[in-house]
Amino acid sequence: MPAHHPSVIAALFLALFLPAGAATAPSDTDDNMLTTYVDCPLERIGIQLVRCDNLTGAGVGAPIWIPEQK
Repeated sequence: MPAHHPSVIAALFLALFLPAGAATAPSDTDDNMLTTYVDCPLERIGIQLVRCDNLTGAGVGAPIWIPEQK
């Protein structure tokens, strides 16, 4: 067995088990961050669902039991 096998095994181990972004710091302009709406209840304007002034619901009509935004 050649002597370079332990280094190959170590490199494969690192490549397989370290997260892909471990070597890079997250940027402030990361568009993939999840948006959480902690203080914004789900409301409706007419038949459109809104949360924090953002339309949501993919155009599906809001049920009548969702409170209307004031």
